[in-house]
Amino acid sequence: MSDCCTPDGSCHTTSESTVVYKVNGVGSAHCQGVVTRAVEALDDIKSVQVGTGTGLVTVTTTTVPDEALDKLIATTVDEAGYGYAGRADG
Repeated sequence: MSDCCTPDGSCHTTSESTVVYKVNGVGSAHCQGVVTRAVEALDDIKSVQVGTGTGLVTVTTTTVPDEALDKLIATTVDEAGYGYAGRADG
């Protein structure tokens, strides 16, 4: 039995969710790095992928992507100097 399992044999797993946002102004590798570092620094963020030119920011988080996360991402992106445009259409 590994350390992640309880005595009854059930294991704890970390739930992850992915959400895609649209960010305006990501036109170079430098911009991509700025946005990536800013969003990665947030609590509960597992990974960030930023598309140069597309402005699509894929965020994997250990929390449920809700309105609070959207607002946090918006504030973070705006403070980094880029334009938050909301969730991308699925």
